[in-house]
Amino acid sequence: MTSIMPPPVDVKGVEFIEFAASEEEAQSLGALIAQLGFQPVAQHRRKAVTRWRQGDINLVMNCEPEGLAHNFDAVHGASVCAIGLRVRDVPAALARAAALRIPRYEQAVRPDEMQIPSVRGVGGSLVYFIEDGTEESVWSHEFTAGAREAPATHALGLLRTDHIAQTMQYEEFLSWLLYYVALFDVAKTPLLEIADTLGLVQSQAVESPDRSLRVTLNGSMAAQTLSSRFLQHYMGAGVQHIAFNTADVFAAASAARANGLPVLAIPRNYYDDLEARFGLDAELVERMAGLNILYDRDGTAEYFQFYSRAFAKRLFFEVVQRRGYQAYGAANATIRLAAQARFKP
Repeated sequence: MTSIMPPPVDVKGVEFIEFAASEEEAQSLGALIAQLGFQPVAQHRRKAVTRWRQGDINLVMNCEPEGLAHNFDAVHGASVCAIGLRVRDVPAALARAAALRIPRYEQAVRPDEMQIPSVRGVGGSLVYFIEDGTEESVWSHEFTAGAREAPATHALGLLRTDHIAQTMQYEEFLSWLLYYVALFDVAKTPLLEIADTLGLVQSQAVESPDRSLRVTLNGSMAAQTLSSRFLQHYMGAGVQHIAFNTADVFAAASAARANGLPVLAIPRNYYDDLEARFGLDAELVERMAGLNILYDRDGTAEYFQFYSRAFAKRLFFEVVQRRGYQAYGAANATIRLAAQARFKP
């Protein structure tokens, strides 16, 4: 009798992004997250795990002295160790993963703790599955309201996770692309080659039908590109940057400045070229230049973006505003990479 392969996993959104960190690095990473306008809103009932929130975005800081997060931090330093996805059918998602021989992960939990189903992802990280519509019951069961005091900062008006960028060895690129396409209900965008100052980077995104899950995959054969240096410093594949969506990028950038967020500086000649290339209003260009905001356009659709500087050479953040634009600002990637190459932390 032939078994029926369960359908691709129907993802309804990114529920959380989990960071593994030592107590020391959690302080500096937490300061950066606070500068992005996040606030610590809850603490795990028994573990050294804090929930940070803004809009529909949940960031989890795991400082447990043992377990997967601790081991992940020991290898990679403070970094993303797990992504939690809301899915329509958790048992079907696990069955699909099992049929594809994707390893499941289970860790020891106390009798009163929840075992949130998870499978292995890129670079030994985890992908958690949470039944869509049950997320608040999960948070209330595992976390208690109130957390440690955070610096008083302005919210940036961040709404949701826009996309997650993962970097891997060039030889792994097709394998991880297949992982996403085989496991999830996603489509591939066209493959791009992006010019780093020291070589080419291959980049491709996968997107769910409603784009609530967007993951960009990046790999390079050149040893000195930013992607390759990330792999060398990070010791493996993983999340290199996270983009958050906002409805007002100028307000977000102004709040970020007030919070003291270290923003990636964009050279003035980029804005001179931008004004000439798109025929933009000079006042708009000056506003973007003053806040280090990059811009792209596809027909009438517009894309605004700015970046933080990298945390410990491992991770950086992006804030984007989409006005009907569905790509990822690839035209700006070379400018961003050159700006990051100039920045010496």
